[in-house]
Amino acid sequence: MNLFLSEIKSPGTFTVINITGSETTRILEMGITPGIRIEVLRKAPTGYPIEIRVRGGLLSLRETEAKSIELKG
Repeated sequence: MNLFLSEIKSPGTFTVINITGSETTRILEMGITPGIRIEVLRKAPTGYPIEIRVRGGLLSLRETEAKSIELKG
């Protein structure tokens, strides 16, 4: 089942399937590319930012970025 990063409810590891929308270039520049595994660590109580581990580093993503990243669990 595919879903967007913004829809993830709990921590886990996922594979990036696709990146869409106006944030595509910014997301690719952060090292998030189709086929890579990311680990969702936590979400702020309000839902954003979302903290993830990708390529050994930690990133905090905004809502618009999270809505652009399609994942497979």
